[in-house]
Amino acid sequence: MATVTKFEDLEIWKLSRILCNDINTLANNSELRKDYKLYSQIDGSSGSVMDNIAEGFERNGNKEFIQFLSIAKASCGETRSQLYRVLDRNYVNENEFIKLKEQALVLSKMIGGFINYLKKSDFKGSKYKS
Repeated sequence: MATVTKFEDLEIWKLSRILCNDINTLANNSELRKDYKLYSQIDGSSGSVMDNIAEGFERNGNKEFIQFLSIAKASCGETRSQLYRVLDRNYVNENEFIKLKEQALVLSKMIGGFINYLKKSDFKGSKYKS
């Protein structure tokens, strides 16, 4: 496994960035942009996924990283729930909804897997090095 030196190296961060951008593209190509409250919520929750991964990584300790990854995973679920509202309000077609929902599901599973990996790891983070 390659050494990760910055959060931009993490596959989960890269995928969360893609999801966030895909949500923005959806908004720019639909009436979602005019539904300010829903757009603001889904933009915020999808951005929260990538931001919490980054913030947790920068804490330099596994315990805090796991906490922020848990928040990122929860934000991923929040985004998925909001996608149903986007679908129900006809801002997205069924195929695009399924694509975005699957992206969020895969990302959530990957974050969960990474959390489990970190919980089992002996490495506690660079801030605990002597």
